[in-house]
Amino acid sequence: MRKLLFLLGAAAVLLVGVSLVRTARYGSTPSGIDPVPRVAVPEGAAERLAGSLRIPTISHEDPAGLDAKAFQALHVYLEAAFPRVHSQLRREIVWSHSLLYTWPGSDASLKPILLMGHLDVVPVEPGTAEAWREDPFGGRIAGGFIWGRGAIDNKLAVVGTLEAVEMLLGEGFRPARTVHLAYGHDEEVGGTHGAREIAALLKSRGVELETVLDEGGVIGEEILPGISEPVALVGIAEKGFVSVELSTRTAGGHSSLPPPQTAIGILGAAIARLEESPMPARLERPTRELFDHIGPRFPLVRRAVFANLWLTGPLVMRKLEGNPTTNAMIRTTTATTVFQAGAKDNVLPSHARAVVNFRILPGDSVAGVVEHVRRAIDDDRVEIRPVAGFSAEPSPVSSTESESYRRLERTILSVAPDVIVAPYLVVVGTDARHFAASSRNVFRFLPVRLAARDLQRIHGTDERVAVRDYEEAIRIYRRFILDAAGG
Repeated sequence: MRKLLFLLGAAAVLLVGVSLVRTARYGSTPSGIDPVPRVAVPEGAAERLAGSLRIPTISHEDPAGLDAKAFQALHVYLEAAFPRVHSQLRREIVWSHSLLYTWPGSDASLKPILLMGHLDVVPVEPGTAEAWREDPFGGRIAGGFIWGRGAIDNKLAVVGTLEAVEMLLGEGFRPARTVHLAYGHDEEVGGTHGAREIAALLKSRGVELETVLDEGGVIGEEILPGISEPVALVGIAEKGFVSVELSTRTAGGHSSLPPPQTAIGILGAAIARLEESPMPARLERPTRELFDHIGPRFPLVRRAVFANLWLTGPLVMRKLEGNPTTNAMIRTTTATTVFQAGAKDNVLPSHARAVVNFRILPGDSVAGVVEHVRRAIDDDRVEIRPVAGFSAEPSPVSSTESESYRRLERTILSVAPDVIVAPYLVVVGTDARHFAASSRNVFRFLPVRLAARDLQRIHGTDERVAVRDYEEAIRIYRRFILDAAGG
């Protein structure tokens, strides 16, 4: 017995020792990055962004709803707002409304870089315009903010990158590496005719890209529990997506003579089984690396927990599964978004239909999701089929060990030294996925500071960006081009 107690005690001491060592060594923080001098943003930058917001370049699911004149007006506006860009870079119009700019580098042996944004915005939800503090398409500057649909998503990136290039041209900068600017016109509805066509055009010319930078993460302020510093979240991958249609048909008839299950009952039970059988949760590399990068800033107890996932993994996973935001980072999510059935209270519906949207974790696949749905529902009365034209596999995961990632990290810290830079998994879709075949270094980062309460403004009411934060975004874009394109 004494020997057993001794062995147990030794094991406990060893376990504690290993945990303490791992905690002390946990995480990584970049060092030796000096801030660069703060450059002045040209006068009128905020007004130039505001002016673009006054042009309602709205995406519609039905292509017939697209207002071609609005996109043409935006093209004209950008040409007038950025004369150096339009006199010294080559501009191409792709698929009538998207834009591709090329700034040739002096060294043809270097792979180009690509900065992205999108010209289109989502509509204002019907009946909510009066709830806006400012006209959603008024492009007004008030209270230190630029207000309007697209202020964040995503005319900020379009006008901000053009502003940065206009500044560099005025400074006499000439890149060694070719710089491309790509602005799709239909990102909000999949990028089928915008970014995808631009990617295909560049690929047809044999262009291989060193780095792609699109929207994605932001500089989040107090959005990660336990972290007081702002965190620049750089997306190194994005989830895929597929929508699956479920439908069933029955005889219908009068509600006074119902069968054991109506069409609604059959489909409702199928959805219940599906929601009760989520796809497995796991820590894929983007999320694991997020914790590794922010780990040194956690309070001691939380730092010890994440430093020792070999021991605490099950506990951590249960905690992550309990929050919708973190749950989306560790599994393919299931969301029933459409249910249609019935026409009258005393008529049995002969048909019921539902649509379930899945956001696919790297390592899973569209085919795997559809097979999971079939197994979970396990009912021959329910027809299951993917919704045509609405699916994408998860993106490849870009390496945080690459020089491209390290360069972007240094760029951010040199302009915003108060932030932590960390990789993460983007849980929504971006146009960047269309360039996965053209570069191994595809990053998703919008360099603007947002608090947790501001995230609901994206696609929501009172979209806005602080003037000072927009000016910082321009500085980061400018510095990124300097660092990545050389001179």
